[in-house]
Amino acid sequence: MKRRGKIVLLHFVGQMPLAGIAWQAVHYLAPLQKLGFETWYVEDHGANPYDPRISSVVMDCAYNLGYLRAALERHGLGERWAYWDAINDVYHGLSREAVRTLYAEADALINLCGATQLREEHLRCPVRIMIDTDPVYEQIKYAKADLAARAYVDAHTHFFTYGANLGTTACPIPLSGVPWRATRPPVDLDLWPEPPRDAAAPPCFTTIATWENKGKNIDFEGNSYLWSKHTNFLEYLDLPRHRPQTCFRMAMLPPDEAVRETVEAGGWGLADPRPVSAGMDAYRDFISGSRGEFTVAKDIYVRPNSGWFSDRAVCYLAAGRPVVTMRTGFDSYCPAGHGLFDYASKDEALAAIDTIAADYSGHSRAARELAGDCFAGERVLAQLLAETGL
Repeated sequence: MKRRGKIVLLHFVGQMPLAGIAWQAVHYLAPLQKLGFETWYVEDHGANPYDPRISSVVMDCAYNLGYLRAALERHGLGERWAYWDAINDVYHGLSREAVRTLYAEADALINLCGATQLREEHLRCPVRIMIDTDPVYEQIKYAKADLAARAYVDAHTHFFTYGANLGTTACPIPLSGVPWRATRPPVDLDLWPEPPRDAAAPPCFTTIATWENKGKNIDFEGNSYLWSKHTNFLEYLDLPRHRPQTCFRMAMLPPDEAVRETVEAGGWGLADPRPVSAGMDAYRDFISGSRGEFTVAKDIYVRPNSGWFSDRAVCYLAAGRPVVTMRTGFDSYCPAGHGLFDYASKDEALAAIDTIAADYSGHSRAARELAGDCFAGERVLAQLLAETGL
């Protein structure tokens, strides 16, 4: 395929070496290469590395580098990456000078998750695309005239968000003049084998979760939007008790024994998330071995009807595993009711579980089809890049 130019992806796989984060990056890198772009990965945000084996920020990035290198090598980027160890001010992979030259030569950079605060060297690149995977928070900060937030966003030239309803009458969050456009989490179906048609339904609905996330609650126009997902999980935690014939498991490390007891009292089995996230294959195997995903969404996505959808849930769909998740308004672009279900009450959630049980193989096939119809990486990214003129 004829090369269409150079694109640099900025992300944080090295800082946070977890399989879900690695898959998020790969689901951009692989389709971009299929579209004919010369794709590069750079991680130069400068954040300290985190070692999930000990649940701590560390000074030595050796494990993080190994994880990043392995993830990129298996997807054809063994020579096209850089990681800045800011603690020791050392670049790994590409040199500092090569990275700066790359920014000047690249046709575009994609700041996935907005993980990097752009600096002067990034501004050499003429097309600077922000992918807002966590909608509402940055839009509110911008609307409140937070100067740092505005400078952070304004350093980009093009703005995309997983909040598909932002800027429409379906969602009340203002855009404050920033031309946010809707996009969605891409997936490369070639990396997720389709389940055999005659395979038995796995026994357990699962999800992969962090119990509590802190620091990003935000108030706006009389509403307080909550960032941590556990506030919604508590409302639905006892759902397994209403369907004792169905198994529910959560890959989650409880922060203390009280949380463990609360989750298990709701009828959930707990799995250690560390081996699940230790490698991309282990993560894929966990999802492929699940009956489907049952999960909640953050309050900050749900109450504004943002249209957000999870890149983890997209992996379940790609694996042919039905998804039952909270209603955020994503049905504005991807239909719910067959392979994918949304809910706003316990009765609706239970009805979805029962519907899947009545025709598991049909909903498994529908989940896989939805992954292709709504989230196919080449289509999602071709549309995004066309809207930037690339």
